[in-house]
Amino acid sequence: MTRVFLSIAMLSIIFLSSCAKKPNLYTSDEVMQEFTPGYFDFNYLSARARIVIEEPNGKTTRGTMSMRAKKDSVIWFSITPGLGIEALRGIVTEDNIRIKDRINGQDINMSYTEFEDRFGLKLSLNLFQNLIYANIPEEFSYRDRLIRIGKAFELTQVRDGVRYHSKVSTTIGKVEELTSNTLNDSGALLASFPVFEEVNGQPFPSKSLLKISFNVDGEMQNSLIHIEMSRIETTDEPLGFPFQF
Repeated sequence: MTRVFLSIAMLSIIFLSSCAKKPNLYTSDEVMQEFTPGYFDFNYLSARARIVIEEPNGKTTRGTMSMRAKKDSVIWFSITPGLGIEALRGIVTEDNIRIKDRINGQDINMSYTEFEDRFGLKLSLNLFQNLIYANIPEEFSYRDRLIRIGKAFELTQVRDGVRYHSKVSTTIGKVEELTSNTLNDSGALLASFPVFEEVNGQPFPSKSLLKISFNVDGEMQNSLIHIEMSRIETTDEPLGFPFQF
């Protein structure tokens, strides 16, 4: 089940900065007026990436990942460790998460509520999308805490029992670092986006590092996932999302 969970977590990225900088002095209204987060805009997307998964037991898996997405509707992925043999295939929609583990024979078909009850992490299609595209995790609101520190905005948001802290670039409006943890400490996501490239005139994270803490059978486990995109394409032509158990 750990491998299945890692494949889900892969969609979902984050290390906190260790350097403390003196904040610029702004009034809250000035900072909010200046804050313009960027959102990756597309209809359909296809991508290919190199992926490295470091599991809690010390095992490291290297392979390739193919991904397809329809904006605000579905995310599909397939992971192949080598020799052209697909190990995992999954699909994420507004309602649930489905994974086919061809190697271990461990399949999953859960609603987000069921997933949270089992693993201690609150997920959604919206959160998956924002992590993949380095958008801020939730829509910005005046109830959020926002300050500017040097060349980054520090944004703290609390939604539905989860606290999100984002470091957002002042130049491209994208999340560079993110931490997400449940208020009851049942799970956490940490992500870093060190490199961006231009895709259709928009910044897109081409390298991502994810650290995830999750609950399996009452024990907290930690895993690392490295993703490096090798191809990113958008289109207005519909794509297929093949999946069956």
